[in-house]
Amino acid sequence: MDPDAGGDGLRRREYDEDDVRIRPGRGSRPRTRRRPGHVDAVVGLVTAVDRGRFTCLVDTDTVTAMKAKELGRKGIVVGDRVRIVGDVSGRPDALARIVGAEPRTSMLRRTADDTDPVERPVVANADQLVIVTALADPEPRPRMIDRCLVAAFDAGLTPLLCLTKADLASPDRLLAAYTPLGVPYVVVERGCPLEEIRGRLADRISVLVGHSGVGKSTLVNALVPSAARAVSHVNPVTGRGRHTSSSAVALPLPEGGWIIDTPGVRSFGLAHVSTDSVLAAFPDLAEGAAGCPKGCTHLGDGCALDAWVADGHAEPARLESLRRLLGSREGAGEE
Repeated sequence: MDPDAGGDGLRRREYDEDDVRIRPGRGSRPRTRRRPGHVDAVVGLVTAVDRGRFTCLVDTDTVTAMKAKELGRKGIVVGDRVRIVGDVSGRPDALARIVGAEPRTSMLRRTADDTDPVERPVVANADQLVIVTALADPEPRPRMIDRCLVAAFDAGLTPLLCLTKADLASPDRLLAAYTPLGVPYVVVERGCPLEEIRGRLADRISVLVGHSGVGKSTLVNALVPSAARAVSHVNPVTGRGRHTSSSAVALPLPEGGWIIDTPGVRSFGLAHVSTDSVLAAFPDLAEGAAGCPKGCTHLGDGCALDAWVADGHAEPARLESLRRLLGSREGAGEE
Protein backbone atom coordinates (compact mmCIF):
# COMPACT_ATOMS: atom_id res chain seq x y z
CA MET A 1 0.00 0.00 0.00
CA ASP A 2 1.32 3.38 -0.93
CA PRO A 3 2.52 5.16 2.24
CA ASP A 4 1.12 8.43 0.89
CA ALA A 5 -2.30 6.90 0.46
CA GLY A 6 -4.98 7.34 3.03
CA GLY A 7 -6.90 4.60 4.68
CA ASP A 8 -9.50 4.84 1.98
CA GLY A 9 -6.95 3.99 -0.69
CA LEU A 10 -6.90 7.53 -2.11
CA ARG A 11 -3.56 9.21 -2.65
CA ARG A 12 -2.91 12.12 -0.31
CA ARG A 13 -2.09 15.48 -1.86
CA GLU A 14 1.06 17.22 -0.77
CA TYR A 15 0.29 20.75 0.42
CA ASP A 16 2.48 23.83 0.24
CA GLU A 17 2.11 27.54 1.09
CA ASP A 18 0.10 28.20 -2.05
CA ASP A 19 -2.72 26.15 -0.58
CA VAL A 20 -3.03 28.28 2.53
CA ARG A 21 -6.16 30.44 2.50
CA ILE A 22 -6.16 33.14 5.14
CA ARG A 23 -8.90 35.75 5.14
CA PRO A 24 -7.09 39.06 5.49
CA GLY A 25 -8.16 41.30 8.31
CA ARG A 26 -8.88 44.99 7.91
CA GLY A 27 -5.66 46.84 7.30
CA SER A 28 -3.65 43.72 6.60
CA ARG A 29 -3.90 44.00 2.85
CA PRO A 30 -0.66 45.34 1.39
CA ARG A 31 -1.20 48.81 -0.06
CA THR A 32 0.93 51.06 -2.14
CA ARG A 33 1.12 54.80 -2.45
CA ARG A 34 1.75 54.47 -6.12
CA ARG A 35 -1.16 55.46 -8.30
CA PRO A 36 -1.52 55.43 -12.07
CA GLY A 37 0.29 58.40 -13.58
CA HIS A 38 -2.16 58.77 -16.47
CA VAL A 39 0.53 60.40 -18.56
CA ASP A 40 -1.73 59.98 -21.57
CA ALA A 41 -4.55 62.03 -20.03
CA VAL A 42 -5.95 64.96 -21.98
CA VAL A 43 -7.50 68.09 -20.48
CA GLY A 44 -11.14 68.94 -21.09
CA LEU A 45 -13.72 71.45 -19.90
CA VAL A 46 -16.84 70.13 -18.16
CA THR A 47 -19.81 71.75 -19.91
CA ALA A 48 -22.68 69.73 -18.44
CA VAL A 49 -23.41 67.13 -15.74
CA ASP A 50 -26.30 64.69 -15.93
CA ARG A 51 -26.82 61.73 -13.58
CA GLY A 52 -23.20 60.80 -13.21
CA ARG A 53 -22.27 61.49 -16.80
CA PHE A 54 -20.06 64.46 -17.62
CA THR A 55 -20.05 66.21 -20.97
CA CYS A 56 -16.57 67.56 -21.65
CA LEU A 57 -15.08 69.60 -24.44
CA VAL A 58 -11.68 68.30 -25.53
CA ASP A 59 -10.28 70.59 -28.21
CA THR A 60 -13.27 70.63 -30.58
CA ASP A 61 -14.67 67.20 -29.66
CA THR A 62 -17.51 66.60 -27.23
CA VAL A 63 -16.64 63.68 -24.94
CA THR A 64 -18.88 61.83 -22.49
CA ALA A 65 -17.08 60.67 -19.36
CA MET A 66 -17.70 59.24 -15.92
CA LYS A 67 -15.73 59.86 -12.75
CA ALA A 68 -13.01 57.33 -11.93
CA LYS A 69 -13.30 55.50 -8.61
CA GLU A 70 -9.90 56.79 -7.55
CA LEU A 71 -11.37 60.29 -7.25
CA GLY A 72 -13.54 59.11 -4.36
CA ARG A 73 -15.95 61.77 -3.15
CA LYS A 74 -14.27 64.60 -4.98
CA GLY A 75 -16.99 66.53 -6.77
CA ILE A 76 -16.79 67.59 -10.39
CA VAL A 77 -18.97 70.49 -11.54
CA VAL A 78 -19.58 72.51 -14.67
CA GLY A 79 -16.60 74.77 -15.33
CA ASP A 80 -14.03 72.33 -13.99
CA ARG A 81 -11.01 71.59 -16.14
CA VAL A 82 -10.41 67.85 -15.83
CA ARG A 83 -7.93 65.19 -16.92
CA ILE A 84 -9.52 62.48 -19.05
CA VAL A 85 -8.34 59.05 -20.18
CA GLY A 86 -9.91 56.34 -22.31
CA ASP A 87 -11.96 56.83 -25.44
CA VAL A 88 -11.92 60.58 -26.13
CA SER A 89 -12.90 60.21 -29.78
CA GLY A 90 -16.27 61.83 -29.19
CA ARG A 91 -18.19 59.01 -30.85
CA PRO A 92 -21.79 58.62 -29.61
CA ASP A 93 -21.06 55.26 -27.98
CA ALA A 94 -17.71 56.28 -26.45
CA LEU A 95 -17.20 56.64 -22.70
CA ALA A 96 -14.06 58.06 -21.10
CA ARG A 97 -12.96 58.46 -17.47
CA ILE A 98 -12.18 61.59 -15.48
CA VAL A 99 -9.10 60.83 -13.41
CA GLY A 100 -8.29 64.25 -11.99
CA ALA A 101 -9.16 67.93 -11.88
CA GLU A 102 -7.00 70.99 -12.38
CA PRO A 103 -6.77 73.55 -9.54
CA ARG A 104 -9.77 75.88 -9.46
CA THR A 105 -9.52 79.64 -9.71
CA SER A 106 -12.95 80.18 -8.12
CA MET A 107 -15.97 78.26 -6.82
CA LEU A 108 -19.50 79.61 -6.58
CA ARG A 109 -21.36 77.90 -3.75
CA ARG A 110 -24.79 78.02 -2.16
CA THR A 111 -26.70 76.17 0.53
CA ALA A 112 -30.32 75.05 0.44
CA ASP A 113 -31.15 77.58 3.16
CA ASP A 114 -29.37 79.64 5.79
CA THR A 115 -29.33 76.84 8.37
CA ASP A 116 -28.11 74.06 6.06
CA PRO A 117 -24.45 73.21 6.79
CA VAL A 118 -24.00 71.42 3.45
CA GLU A 119 -22.37 73.53 0.76
CA ARG A 120 -23.55 72.91 -2.78
CA PRO A 121 -20.99 73.79 -5.44
CA VAL A 122 -22.63 75.52 -8.39
CA VAL A 123 -19.92 76.39 -10.90
CA ALA A 124 -16.10 76.33 -10.94
CA ASN A 125 -13.59 78.69 -12.55
CA ALA A 126 -15.99 81.50 -13.45
CA ASP A 127 -14.92 85.13 -13.12
CA GLN A 128 -18.26 86.95 -13.37
CA LEU A 129 -21.68 86.45 -11.75
CA VAL A 130 -24.57 87.84 -13.80
CA ILE A 131 -27.58 88.42 -11.56
CA VAL A 132 -30.60 88.33 -13.87
CA THR A 133 -33.61 90.21 -12.47
CA ALA A 134 -36.87 91.10 -14.16
CA LEU A 135 -38.22 94.62 -13.66
CA ALA A 136 -41.78 93.27 -13.82
CA ASP A 137 -43.64 89.98 -14.22
CA PRO A 138 -42.30 88.89 -11.73
CA GLU A 139 -41.47 91.88 -9.54
CA PRO A 140 -37.82 92.45 -8.58
CA ARG A 141 -36.54 90.83 -5.39
CA PRO A 142 -33.85 93.11 -3.96
CA ARG A 143 -33.02 90.69 -1.15
CA MET A 144 -32.29 87.98 -3.68
CA ILE A 145 -30.00 90.42 -5.47
CA ASP A 146 -28.23 91.14 -2.19
CA ARG A 147 -27.75 87.43 -1.54
CA CYS A 148 -26.21 86.92 -4.96
CA LEU A 149 -23.91 89.89 -4.40
CA VAL A 150 -22.75 88.31 -1.13
CA ALA A 151 -22.13 84.99 -2.92
CA ALA A 152 -20.20 86.77 -5.69
CA PHE A 153 -18.02 88.60 -3.21
CA ASP A 154 -17.34 85.40 -1.25
CA ALA A 155 -16.38 83.52 -4.44
CA GLY A 156 -14.20 86.32 -5.79
CA LEU A 157 -16.45 86.93 -8.81
CA THR A 158 -17.22 90.28 -10.41
CA PRO A 159 -20.97 90.95 -10.16
CA LEU A 160 -23.06 92.23 -13.06
CA LEU A 161 -26.70 93.20 -12.56
CA CYS A 162 -28.76 92.37 -15.65
CA LEU A 163 -32.25 93.92 -15.63
CA THR A 164 -34.67 92.31 -18.07
CA LYS A 165 -38.16 93.23 -19.31
CA ALA A 166 -37.38 96.93 -19.40
CA ASP A 167 -40.28 97.28 -21.83
CA LEU A 168 -42.63 96.55 -18.92
CA ALA A 169 -41.19 98.81 -16.20
CA SER A 170 -38.55 101.47 -15.62
CA PRO A 171 -35.24 100.41 -14.04
CA ASP A 172 -34.70 103.76 -12.29
CA ARG A 173 -36.04 102.83 -8.86
CA LEU A 174 -34.04 99.61 -8.62
CA LEU A 175 -30.87 101.16 -9.97
CA ALA A 176 -31.08 103.94 -7.40
CA ALA A 177 -30.36 101.34 -4.69
CA TYR A 178 -27.36 99.76 -6.43
CA THR A 179 -25.56 102.36 -8.53
CA PRO A 180 -24.20 104.09 -5.38
CA LEU A 181 -22.51 100.78 -4.54
CA GLY A 182 -20.67 100.70 -7.85
CA VAL A 183 -22.42 97.53 -9.04
CA PRO A 184 -22.16 97.45 -12.86
CA TYR A 185 -25.43 96.87 -14.69
CA VAL A 186 -27.03 96.38 -18.09
CA VAL A 187 -30.67 96.91 -19.01
CA VAL A 188 -32.22 94.52 -21.52
CA GLU A 189 -35.44 95.05 -23.45
CA ARG A 190 -37.09 92.31 -25.48
CA GLY A 191 -36.32 92.62 -29.18
CA CYS A 192 -33.63 95.29 -28.70
CA PRO A 193 -29.94 94.92 -29.60
CA LEU A 194 -27.70 93.15 -27.08
CA GLU A 195 -24.40 94.84 -27.90
CA GLU A 196 -23.92 96.19 -24.38
CA ILE A 197 -24.30 92.89 -22.56
CA ARG A 198 -22.32 91.07 -25.26
CA GLY A 199 -19.46 93.45 -24.56
CA ARG A 200 -19.71 92.70 -20.83
CA LEU A 201 -19.59 88.95 -21.47
CA ALA A 202 -16.94 88.77 -24.18
CA ASP A 203 -13.82 86.77 -23.30
CA ARG A 204 -15.08 86.01 -19.79
CA ILE A 205 -16.62 82.99 -18.06
CA SER A 206 -19.93 84.26 -16.71
CA VAL A 207 -22.49 82.47 -14.54
CA LEU A 208 -26.12 83.49 -14.96
CA VAL A 209 -28.32 83.19 -11.86
CA GLY A 210 -31.88 84.27 -11.19
CA HIS A 211 -35.17 82.93 -9.99
CA SER A 212 -37.72 81.39 -12.36
CA GLY A 213 -39.47 83.59 -14.85
CA VAL A 214 -36.97 86.47 -15.01
CA GLY A 215 -36.16 85.78 -18.67
CA LYS A 216 -32.83 84.07 -18.17
CA SER A 217 -33.44 81.33 -20.74
CA THR A 218 -34.79 83.88 -23.23
CA LEU A 219 -31.61 85.89 -22.79
CA VAL A 220 -29.42 82.82 -23.24
CA ASN A 221 -31.24 81.89 -26.47
CA ALA A 222 -30.72 85.42 -27.79
CA LEU A 223 -27.00 85.34 -26.95
CA VAL A 224 -26.44 81.77 -28.20
CA PRO A 225 -29.16 80.92 -30.78
CA SER A 226 -28.04 77.29 -30.94
CA ALA A 227 -28.64 76.81 -27.20
CA ALA A 228 -32.39 76.17 -27.58
CA ARG A 229 -33.02 76.57 -23.84
CA ALA A 230 -36.65 75.95 -22.89
CA VAL A 231 -38.70 78.99 -21.91
CA SER A 232 -41.54 78.85 -19.39
CA HIS A 233 -44.71 80.81 -18.73
CA VAL A 234 -44.84 83.02 -15.65
CA ASN A 235 -47.97 82.90 -13.49
CA PRO A 236 -49.41 86.45 -13.50
CA VAL A 237 -50.70 86.06 -9.93
CA THR A 238 -47.76 84.45 -8.11
CA GLY A 239 -45.03 85.73 -10.43
CA ARG A 240 -43.50 82.25 -10.45
CA GLY A 241 -42.42 80.24 -13.43
CA ARG A 242 -41.58 76.61 -13.96
CA HIS A 243 -37.94 75.57 -13.61
CA THR A 244 -37.14 75.05 -17.29
CA SER A 245 -33.38 74.66 -16.78
CA SER A 246 -32.80 71.49 -14.76
CA SER A 247 -29.01 71.64 -14.62
CA ALA A 248 -26.13 74.00 -15.30
CA VAL A 249 -24.72 74.06 -18.81
CA ALA A 250 -21.76 75.97 -20.27
CA LEU A 251 -22.23 77.53 -23.70
CA PRO A 252 -19.58 79.21 -25.87
CA LEU A 253 -20.33 82.74 -27.00
CA PRO A 254 -19.87 83.59 -30.70
CA GLU A 255 -17.73 86.59 -29.77
CA GLY A 256 -15.55 84.63 -27.36
CA GLY A 257 -15.99 83.60 -23.76
CA TRP A 258 -18.56 81.36 -22.07
CA ILE A 259 -21.87 81.75 -20.32
CA ILE A 260 -23.03 79.15 -17.81
CA ASP A 261 -26.79 78.96 -17.49
CA THR A 262 -27.99 77.63 -14.12
CA PRO A 263 -31.41 76.37 -13.01
CA GLY A 264 -33.79 78.99 -11.65
CA VAL A 265 -33.62 79.24 -7.86
CA ARG A 266 -36.17 80.42 -5.30
CA SER A 267 -33.56 80.99 -2.61
CA PHE A 268 -29.81 81.36 -2.31
CA GLY A 269 -28.62 80.04 1.06
CA LEU A 270 -25.54 81.64 2.59
CA ALA A 271 -24.81 79.37 5.57
CA HIS A 272 -21.25 78.87 4.28
CA VAL A 273 -20.49 82.62 4.25
CA SER A 274 -19.14 84.30 7.39
CA THR A 275 -20.78 87.36 8.94
CA ASP A 276 -17.79 89.49 7.95
CA SER A 277 -18.13 88.37 4.35
CA VAL A 278 -21.83 89.26 4.35
CA LEU A 279 -21.04 92.71 5.71
CA ALA A 280 -18.22 93.21 3.20
CA ALA A 281 -20.77 92.82 0.41
CA PHE A 282 -22.49 95.97 1.72
CA PRO A 283 -19.71 98.52 1.26
CA ASP A 284 -22.05 101.39 2.13
CA LEU A 285 -22.42 99.85 5.61
CA ALA A 286 -19.05 98.19 6.18
CA GLU A 287 -17.27 101.43 7.08
CA GLY A 288 -19.87 102.26 9.71
CA ALA A 289 -19.40 98.87 11.39
CA ALA A 290 -15.95 99.98 12.54
CA GLY A 291 -17.68 101.67 15.48
CA CYS A 292 -19.48 98.50 16.60
CA PRO A 293 -18.49 96.76 19.84
CA LYS A 294 -16.38 93.60 19.57
CA GLY A 295 -18.45 90.58 18.58
CA CYS A 296 -21.36 92.71 17.38
CA THR A 297 -23.90 90.67 15.42
CA HIS A 298 -25.32 93.85 13.83
CA LEU A 299 -28.77 92.64 14.83
CA GLY A 300 -29.40 94.19 18.23
CA ASP A 301 -28.83 97.14 20.53
CA GLY A 302 -25.42 98.78 20.55
CA CYS A 303 -24.81 98.34 16.83
CA ALA A 304 -23.17 101.44 15.38
CA LEU A 305 -24.91 100.93 12.05
CA ASP A 306 -28.10 102.54 13.31
CA ALA A 307 -26.30 105.83 13.88
CA TRP A 308 -24.42 105.42 10.59
CA VAL A 309 -27.70 105.20 8.68
CA ALA A 310 -29.32 107.96 10.74
CA ASP A 311 -26.45 110.26 9.74
CA GLY A 312 -27.28 109.66 6.08
CA HIS A 313 -24.31 107.49 5.10
CA ALA A 314 -26.53 104.67 3.81
CA GLU A 315 -30.17 103.99 3.01
CA PRO A 316 -32.34 102.42 5.77
CA ALA A 317 -33.46 99.75 3.29
CA ARG A 318 -29.86 98.58 2.94
CA LEU A 319 -29.47 98.07 6.68
CA GLU A 320 -32.79 96.25 6.73
CA SER A 321 -31.58 93.94 3.95
CA LEU A 322 -28.31 93.24 5.77
CA ARG A 323 -30.12 92.42 9.01
CA ARG A 324 -32.61 90.22 7.26
CA LEU A 325 -29.73 88.24 5.76
CA LEU A 326 -27.94 87.92 9.08
CA GLY A 327 -31.17 87.14 10.89
CA SER A 328 -32.10 84.35 8.53
CA ARG A 329 -28.65 82.85 9.02
CA GLU A 330 -29.40 82.77 12.76
CA GLY A 331 -32.72 81.04 12.09
CA ALA A 332 -34.68 84.19 12.94
CA GLY A 333 -36.51 84.35 9.66
CA GLU A 334 -36.58 83.41 6.02
CA GLU A 335 -36.08 85.37 2.87
